[in-house]
Amino acid sequence: MDRRSFLTKAALGSAAAGALAAPALAQSAPKVTWRLTSSFPKSLDTIYGAAEVLSQRVSEATDGNFTIQVFPAGELVPGLQAADEVSAGNIEACHTVGYYYWGKDPAFAVAAAVPFSLSARGINAWHYHGGGIDLYNEFLADKNLFALPGGNTGVQMGGWFRKEINTVADMQGLKMRVGGFAGKVMEKLGVVPQQIAGGDIYPALEKGTIDASEWVGPYDDEKLGFYKVAPYYYYPGWWEGGPTVHFMFGKAAYEGLPKAYQSLLRSLCQGVDADMLQKYDYENPTAIKSLVANGTQLRPFSPEILNACFEAANSVYAEMEATNPAFAKLWGSIKAFRSENYTWAQIAEYNYDTFMMMQQNAGKL
Repeated sequence: MDRRSFLTKAALGSAAAGALAAPALAQSAPKVTWRLTSSFPKSLDTIYGAAEVLSQRVSEATDGNFTIQVFPAGELVPGLQAADEVSAGNIEACHTVGYYYWGKDPAFAVAAAVPFSLSARGINAWHYHGGGIDLYNEFLADKNLFALPGGNTGVQMGGWFRKEINTVADMQGLKMRVGGFAGKVMEKLGVVPQQIAGGDIYPALEKGTIDASEWVGPYDDEKLGFYKVAPYYYYPGWWEGGPTVHFMFGKAAYEGLPKAYQSLLRSLCQGVDADMLQKYDYENPTAIKSLVANGTQLRPFSPEILNACFEAANSVYAEMEATNPAFAKLWGSIKAFRSENYTWAQIAEYNYDTFMMMQQNAGKL
C-alpha cells in the first residue's frame, strides 16, 4: 500500500473515530437555561447541596448546553413557596418537600412523608417499583408540576425540646415547629404546630417563641446550632420515617424538553436521590457523637407517646380518606405496600442489624 495513501486513510479513520467518541447527547444538545429555587438555606450542604449536584451533572452531561442555576431559600422566593412559583410558571424548577404544601391539599404530603409511613428504603421501593412516581404525578398534573424524587434523609430525629417530654400530658399546649402533615396529628394531642422555614427556627427557639422544633437529624441540626438553645433531643421522628425531597419541575417546562434531556433528568435525579441518603448515613454518626459531647441530652419518646401518636395518625387518615380521593389513592397504595415491606424487613435486615448493634454495645466492633 502507498505510504501517503495509508496515512491519509489512517487520519480520516482517526477523525471519524473521534466524532463517534463524542457523546451523542452533547452533539445534538440544544441550549436550555433553567432556574431552580430551593426550600433550604445554603448552609446545609447536604439537603441544599443536592440541587447543586444535579445542576453540575446536568451541565457536564450536556457540555454546558443545559444549565440549571440554583438559588437558596429566600433569594428568589421564600422557601415554603418554592413549588407555588414553579406551578405558576415563574420558575422552571424547585427542590422542596411535598408536605410543605399540605395546607393546599393533604395529598401533597403523602409521597414525601406522613406519620408512620415507610422507611427510606421502603418509600424508594414504592416510588421506583410500586408506581409511586406515576401516582404522585397524576395528582400533580393539573397543578402544572412534574416531580421526581431528589433526596432522602433517612428516618429523622424527633426534634429539640426546651424541657423534657415524658407523657402525653406534657405535650398539651406545646408550641412546636413541625413540618406539614405531622402538625395535624399532633394537634389531636394538644400540640400547637408552627410552620417555620429552616433558617428561622433558631431565633424562635432562642426567644421562646416556640418550645420545640424538629428539623432533620444530627448532621444538619448541629450546623443550625439548636443544641445551644434546646438541650433535649428526642427520637425517633415518627412523622418522617423516610422523607423524600422532590425536584419539582414546571410540567410545561419539563414536557418542552427534548426526550434526551427528560431521560437525563430522570437518571440524574435518581442518582442524587441515592447520594443524599448515603451522605447522611455517613455524616450522622460523627455528628451525633459531637452533639452529645457538647451537652445534648438524648431522649427516646416514651411508648405512651408513640402509641398515642400512632392512634391519632390513624384517626386523621380515616378522616382524609373519607373526604379526599387523591389522598385516599396515594395513601392506600402506600398502606398496601407498607404491610408487605415490614413483613420482610423484620426477617433478615432487622435481625442482622440487631445482632450487630449488640456487638457494638458490647464493645466488640
